[in-house]
Amino acid sequence: MTKLVAIVFGLCSVLLATAQEKFTLSGYVRDSLSGETLIGATVAVNGHGKSIVSNQFGFYSITLPRGAYPVLITFTGYQPVEQQITLDKNVEQSFYLSTKPVLQEVIVSARKRDENVRNAQMGKIDLSITQVKSVPVLLGETDLLKTLQLLPGVRNAGEGNTGLYVRGGGPDQNLIMLDDAIVYNTGHLFGFFSIFNSDAIKNISLIKGGMPAQYGGRLSSVLDVAMKEGNLNKFEVEGGIGAIASRLSIQGPIKKNRSSFIISGRRTYIDLLVKPFISPNNDFYGSGYYFYDFNAKVNYIFSDKDRLYLSGYFGRDVFTYRNARRVFKADIPWGNSTATLRWNHVFNRKLFANTTLVYNDYAFSFGAAQNDFNIKLSSGIHDWNAKTDFDFYPSTQHKVRFGAAFTYHTFTPNVLSGNQGDNQFTPDNALRKYAGESGIYLQDEWDISDRIKLNAGLRYSRFVQLGTYKIFSTDINGNKSDSISYGHNKPVKAYDGFEPRFTLRYAINDETSLKAGVTRNLQYIHLVSNAGSTLPTDLWVPSTYRVKPQESWQYAAGLFKNFSNNMLETSLEVYYKQMNNQIEYREGYTPTLKDPENDFVFGKGWSYGTELFLNKTKGRLTGWIGYTLSWSWRQFDTLNEGLKYPSKYDRRHDLSVVATYQLNKKWKISGVFVYGSGNAVSLPERFYVVGGILTQEYSHINQYRLAPCHRMDISAVYTPRTRPDAKFQTNWVFSIYNVYSRLNPYFIYFSQDGSPYDGSLTIKAEQVSLFPIIPSVTWNFKF
Repeated sequence: MTKLVAIVFGLCSVLLATAQEKFTLSGYVRDSLSGETLIGATVAVNGHGKSIVSNQFGFYSITLPRGAYPVLITFTGYQPVEQQITLDKNVEQSFYLSTKPVLQEVIVSARKRDENVRNAQMGKIDLSITQVKSVPVLLGETDLLKTLQLLPGVRNAGEGNTGLYVRGGGPDQNLIMLDDAIVYNTGHLFGFFSIFNSDAIKNISLIKGGMPAQYGGRLSSVLDVAMKEGNLNKFEVEGGIGAIASRLSIQGPIKKNRSSFIISGRRTYIDLLVKPFISPNNDFYGSGYYFYDFNAKVNYIFSDKDRLYLSGYFGRDVFTYRNARRVFKADIPWGNSTATLRWNHVFNRKLFANTTLVYNDYAFSFGAAQNDFNIKLSSGIHDWNAKTDFDFYPSTQHKVRFGAAFTYHTFTPNVLSGNQGDNQFTPDNALRKYAGESGIYLQDEWDISDRIKLNAGLRYSRFVQLGTYKIFSTDINGNKSDSISYGHNKPVKAYDGFEPRFTLRYAINDETSLKAGVTRNLQYIHLVSNAGSTLPTDLWVPSTYRVKPQESWQYAAGLFKNFSNNMLETSLEVYYKQMNNQIEYREGYTPTLKDPENDFVFGKGWSYGTELFLNKTKGRLTGWIGYTLSWSWRQFDTLNEGLKYPSKYDRRHDLSVVATYQLNKKWKISGVFVYGSGNAVSLPERFYVVGGILTQEYSHINQYRLAPCHRMDISAVYTPRTRPDAKFQTNWVFSIYNVYSRLNPYFIYFSQDGSPYDGSLTIKAEQVSLFPIIPSVTWNFKF
């Protein structure tokens, strides 16, 4: 670690020495109305082919020889700003951009919107909240995860579900962060809605290939979600009333131009509406379900060099069941809690630092009671994390990032306790597991020439399983014969490795480029699941002396080309991903309270495919077409007779068409069409009656497929015309989910009728479908 730090600062010194005769333009890019920083805004020097993109805190820095330069600042959905800057000294300059008015004519600027062609990064897609809110939704609930499912290379977990499966990877292989805090369970209502409240979200970035070195711990993708900071200039209130939930957000300055806040809440209310109509004499009186979210953030600008952020998220699903006839009740709450403290510091015009402290917790609980018998089952994971990241801008040819991070994990498996009358019982099943995960990285975005750009990074990660822990030895019959004990925080088993990341861009011309990349990733924690999506009962477990880390190598290449002055962005990417130490349950596994790692089996996986993306970015009609042709395989020596089989994330064809049309100043209409090959499933092929019991003989793993899924959704947004200076703004969103009421398969089960003894037994496959045509209306307001 010491050597790597020495190399980093040695490199910085050399690069600084080469730039002594130049001057630096640096500062922030902000929204002119709210003062919010803009992530990913482009600061370009027209006529010189030099540009830089603002970082995740809106900071930019560009170093140029002495002279006068026309500088153009652009950001999607905002008016471009051009300003003449004279560099005869170092200049600190913040730029303020204004949003484009509706139906504004397309402005052709001196610099094209061509970051998808110019950038070396592969597989990265940035979405604005405006785009997310334009997509038709289920029951009026805007959902960024469902919008991401419409992108090539990303598939869903099932009809209406928010689970993400990226390039053949599982749900645990996605690094999902909210203000740098890892979110372990992203679903409400058992996965049908995500935890992300769009009113509190500022920016969404998905990276599905060529993961930069600052990210680690997952194999497939990174979803980086940033919360709004709060309006620095004026108070604002916005919200909405939908079919199943209402939202309310308040933001404004604490001290104008210096400090701001935002608080945002969301809650479902079906339980409140239904309760008055259920008689207290009903056997199920008191049963219900609801979920809620709460986001909050404050920030304070101490000076041009220092800024402090404190943000948090708290969300819960609460399911209650009451049966008066059986004197039975159950309470099942689960949810996430996160807290993030960040300090931004500008050391000088070329060196920006962000130091972060994070706490995050995911907890699931099941409590049940019948008569005088009570039982409680709980599980979860919580982390403490500290990290620091540096952005260094030595010259226009280099942007260097480096940093380090450490996380202390506590894993809680299924912990059971209870009582019957005065008798308490606490079985010895609370085998908590502890681990420390650390990483250090260095990467450089290097403009080698006008045509060639290289993004090269190296990450070193280390994972240590810590005590308290006990390793048992067993005899030939599986009985415990001896043990080795490890004390609290004593190292049990360590894994480490280097993770190189390289992407290369070759520009054929201003509108066309070729890209290629290779990435190695290590993943030290794993999701234990029998389901196809993230459920509250799923368990996160660490790598141990028995469970090795997952490992992947991903190779990708792509052609990127823009047409019609960058009005149409296109890309064609191919990829191949090799995954080792994949984890599944052994055949015949049934859930118990024992340590699940004793029932794991290990194998390999691989996936490959082609992704096509066409994106229209300007004009009244905008939207995209995404198509993926892919294969995903798994092979385990002890499963499926050792033969390869399609993974449950395998989908041959996946097509999404998204369109938004601004009809006039009052009406905007949107539509979505999706088509996907059916999910791979294992089904019973033969039925036998043995000892009077009907038994089944299953096929090979995932040998069959459900019917293909397809669906069309439409929506219309009506915005009443108001005076330009009106303080109260409102709109109505009318949407129809599944317009032609396609009954897509959710799962298959087999029903039986008659008796096997008289030969009248018949067995029939039945399909379960969830969502027919569903209309909804949402009223949104802002003042």
